Amino acid sequence: MKYITCLALILGLFNAEAQTSVRSIGVMGDGKADESAALQKAVEDGTTDLFFPKGRYRLTKTITVDLDKTGPCSFSGDGTATLIMEGAGPALYFIGTHGGTAAPDTVKPNVWEKQRTPMVEGIEIIGAHAEADGIEATGTMQITLSRVVARECRHAVHLTHRNRNVLIADCHFYHNRGIGVFYDQVNLHQSNIIGSHISYNGGGGVVSHGGNVRNLHIGTCDIEGNHAKDGPPSANVWLDSTGGSIGEVAITGCTIQHTSKSVGSANIRINGAGEDPSLERKQGRGTTREGNITIGDNVFSDVRVNIDIQNARGVTITGNTFWEGFDHDLLVIDSSHIVVTGNNFDRNPRYLVNGFDNAEKNGLTFQRCSDCVLSGNLISGVTQKPCAVEVTEGHRFSITNNSILDSDGIGLLLTNLTASLVSDNLIRDDRAADKRSKEPSLKIVGGNDNLIGSNLKGNP
Repeated sequence: MKYITCLALILGLFNAEAQTSVRSIGVMGDGKADESAALQKAVEDGTTDLFFPKGRYRLTKTITVDLDKTGPCSFSGDGTATLIMEGAGPALYFIGTHGGTAAPDTVKPNVWEKQRTPMVEGIEIIGAHAEADGIEATGTMQITLSRVVARECRHAVHLTHRNRNVLIADCHFYHNRGIGVFYDQVNLHQSNIIGSHISYNGGGGVVSHGGNVRNLHIGTCDIEGNHAKDGPPSANVWLDSTGGSIGEVAITGCTIQHTSKSVGSANIRINGAGEDPSLERKQGRGTTREGNITIGDNVFSDVRVNIDIQNARGVTITGNTFWEGFDHDLLVIDSSHIVVTGNNFDRNPRYLVNGFDNAEKNGLTFQRCSDCVLSGNLISGVTQKPCAVEVTEGHRFSITNNSILDSDGIGLLLTNLTASLVSDNLIRDDRAADKRSKEPSLKIVGGNDNLIGSNLKGNP
C-alpha cells in the first residue's frame, strides 16, 4: 500500500512538472500583481497546458481561450491555487466552434484536433466584482470541470449559446450571488453533474432557462439553500422551458433541501410550457408540455414546496423521502402522465428540534391533471390543510395502495374526477382523540365514470 501511495505521488508530481508552470511565464501568484495580461498572452501564444502552483492570482480581465486558435487547453492545480476575479465577466471563458450534435459524424476535424475537452481542475475561483463569474463556455465539445471551487461570484458556471457533452464532477459551487450551474438559453445535449456540492447560491442551484436542453443528469450531489433571503423565488433545481424546451432529465441520489424562509422556494421546480412555433398549428395551442424527467431516490426537505410541477408531461417521482414542505410536498398543475410511486411523505418528530413547531403543512395537490398514477406511497402528518391529498379536475387517475395517515382534514379529496380508479388505499387518523380529524377519510365531490373500490377508512 505504501508503494502504491508513493507511486501515485510521484506520478502526480511528474504530471505537474510535465505541464507549464505559470511561474515560468512570469506569473507571480502573490495576490498583488495583476496576472491577466501574462496569462492571456501565454494562451494566445499557444501555451495552454497551464499549471497553477500554490498562490493567489489576481485577474482584472477575463482569460479568453479561443480554442480553434489555441488548441487543446487545460488550467489545473492541486487545490492550493486561487484565481481572484476583480473584473466583470468570467475568470475563464472558453470559446469553441462546435455546431454539431453529440454524434461523432457531426464533429468537424478541427474540433477534435484543436478544441476537444477543455479542462479546469483543482482550482478555486473567487469573485471580487459584482458581475464576476467563474467559468463560461460556449461552442465547446466535452468541456470537463473537476475539483473546481467557485464562490462569491455571480454565476459559478455559465453555459451559453451551444455546447455538447459537459462533465462537471467533484466540484464546490458555494455562496455565489447568482446561479451555481446556469444553462442560459443554451442548446446543450448530454451533460452530467455528479458528486458535487452546490449550495447557497442566491439565484438557484442548477438552473436551466429556455434554450434546448436534453440528457441532463444530476446525481449524488448535495444541493441546498440556493435561495436568496430577500430575492425573487428560486429553486435548488429549476427547469424552466419558457421560450425553449427542456427534457430527458434524471435527478437521482441527491440531498436537496433548504430554505423555507425564502418566499417561493422549491427543491425542484419544473415549468414545462415550452415554445414550438409549429405546435399551435398541429395541436391548437402555442406551448409544449416538456418533460420525460425521472426524480428518484432523493432526500427532500425544508422549502415552501418540495416539488413544483406545472405544464409538464412524463415525470416519474419514485423512491424519495419528503418532509418539511411548508406549503406542499408535491404540487402538480396542468400536467399529464405523472407517476408518483413508492415515496415517503412524512413528518418526523425529531425535526421539532429545528424550532419549526409543526409549522410545515406538507401534502399533495393535483389540479387539472390527467393520466396520472399515485400508488404505493406513504403520506403522513399533513396539518393545517383541508385535506392531505387533493385531486381537482383530474381525468384518468389511478390512485391505489397508498397509506394516508394521521392528517388534519379529509384524507383524500376528489373533486370533479373522471374516468378514474380509486382502490385499496388505507386512509386513517389514529392520533389522540383531541387531535384526530373529524372529517371523512375519503370525500368525492362531483365527477363521473369512476370506479371506487375497497378502501380501508378510519372515518366514513
